[in-house]
Amino acid sequence: MIIVTGANGFIGSVMVWELNQKGLTDIIAVDSVGLSERNLLRKQKITKFLLKDDLWPFLETEEAKKQVTWIIHMGACSSTTETNKEFLWENNTYYTQRIFEWCAEHGKSMIYASSAATYGAGELGFDDTTDPEKLRPLNLYGESKVLFDRWAVKQTKTPPHWYGLKFFNVFGPNEYHKGAMSSVAFKAYNQIKDTGALGLFKSADPNYKDGEFMRDFVYVKDVTGWMAELMEKKPTNGVYNMGFGKPRTWLDLAGGVFKAMGKDMKINWLEMPENIRGQYQYFTEAKTDKWLAAGMSPAKWPLEKAVADYIQNYLSKDDKDL
Repeated sequence: MIIVTGANGFIGSVMVWELNQKGLTDIIAVDSVGLSERNLLRKQKITKFLLKDDLWPFLETEEAKKQVTWIIHMGACSSTTETNKEFLWENNTYYTQRIFEWCAEHGKSMIYASSAATYGAGELGFDDTTDPEKLRPLNLYGESKVLFDRWAVKQTKTPPHWYGLKFFNVFGPNEYHKGAMSSVAFKAYNQIKDTGALGLFKSADPNYKDGEFMRDFVYVKDVTGWMAELMEKKPTNGVYNMGFGKPRTWLDLAGGVFKAMGKDMKINWLEMPENIRGQYQYFTEAKTDKWLAAGMSPAKWPLEKAVADYIQNYLSKDDKDL
């Protein structure tokens, strides 16, 4: 039995799909959003769905203590603009601590979502071997995530296998509900479909030309494939980056979207708002040496291939869900 939290959200729902692809269907899906409100699991096979507060009484049952093997904890508030510190700490830090402690107590293994937001402006690089005490996130969301990383690495009683995953710019099917937090690939597709053009911010940094800011874009199918691989190979416990390992520019991404849509590229350049200039990341690149040294697989979905799959097999369809 595998528990997946955040299962009615983006990465969590795709992880349920990934497990199903491998023939694993004894899944307890957990989320704060009920299936009557949104159902990203309608095509997948699960054993039971629980709202997030109902997870705790379930974990006290003999069924859970005997049958659960892994908890894949993707549930969290993922908004980088959230300003309610207590809400973030409760949902992203303390909730994860309770799951970690339960797994340690009962000998269950765990995967949890950290974030590349923990790296802040990247002044120390994007290396998953960096001491989390040294990291300075740019927002409260990133702070709530690094707080747990700092706590986890200090624990002497741990789950038999535990992995914190620092997701970079993940995009792909089932992200449609995320609104302002959805990927640029998703926003670009809809903007181009509606207007024939894509708006991109001009650079406010003399070190970067317009459209040449760089991000580590990673397809959700790579991410969930890696999580399944962790469950199979069980490398050394700890925190790992989840990124492609090679940054690409906004113009690279835009070109991939226009090409997949069969349209000529047309960019409308926009002034970057003053309120985000001080927090804007011009460059991210997941260092993947630790991951590869552990014998884990490199990314399988380069940007252009991933964007084409996303647009042609999901976004352009009436039924867009995985």
